[in-house]
Amino acid sequence: MESKPINDTAYNRFITLILFRINSTNWMRRLRKSPWGIVCVSSKRCIKAGAFTTLAEANAMRFVAENTSIPVPKVYCSFKHGDRVYILMERVPGRILSEDWSERSEESKARILDQLRTIASELRHISPPDHITGVANADGGPICDGRLPDGPYWGPFQTIDDFHRKLCGGIGGPEEVDDDLEGKLPGLRELISQYTNLAASQKPVFTHNDFSPNNIMAEGDKVTAIIDWEMAGWMPPYWEYTSTWHVTPRLEFWKHEVDKFLEPFPQELEMEKLRRRYFGEFGVDI
Repeated sequence: MESKPINDTAYNRFITLILFRINSTNWMRRLRKSPWGIVCVSSKRCIKAGAFTTLAEANAMRFVAENTSIPVPKVYCSFKHGDRVYILMERVPGRILSEDWSERSEESKARILDQLRTIASELRHISPPDHITGVANADGGPICDGRLPDGPYWGPFQTIDDFHRKLCGGIGGPEEVDDDLEGKLPGLRELISQYTNLAASQKPVFTHNDFSPNNIMAEGDKVTAIIDWEMAGWMPPYWEYTSTWHVTPRLEFWKHEVDKFLEPFPQELEMEKLRRRYFGEFGVDI
């Protein structure tokens, strides 16, 4: 399903583009420095226009705001202009957790993690719209995840089983793994079997898909916003946990916090480690 713009009036387009250019002198150089493409235009407004910014991201924030009490930046407008999508949104107070997590007391960390536990629970209890039944972005279109092999955009998929098949290079069942392939990729048959069982017993839940401390803002001990929703969508229930565990290597410390605010999926985590080894960013020649 195609994502739609928000408040896409001629006036909003004009103001957003003018503000973007005024506040980013030599703006292409500035954008290259920031993969997120964020330009702050006032104390209360910012514009996102990064390489992976999509209309679905803006719609995901609005969807979460309308269906939960989770703090997200308010979206004022979103539209596509040329080859970029622009999102004019609220500039949220606070700092990202990765900047000062190591400096926080254990009591401060516990207060933050308690809020994140509530946020994560709210997120996965959102009911999907009637037109969404499988793995997809917030609007039912392709999911965006630069960590997946074969490019950042996948799907959408009618079922979790279809998603798992794509993750595993087109292998859809353990019977498709012959002895030669199992010899090359030990444990693959069991991995495919586990995926098959999960697909039969789970339904997609709404997922941020990048619960990194880079995407959690706080002021003091209060979480002020969850940001960067470009990878959000309807995913298998374990996906939030395994994706959060595999955050940027330089944020290794976050692995010790994940179990404190997300429902643990230890078996699925081991599956994902094996899947990433065999079918990760570059995959293997089978």
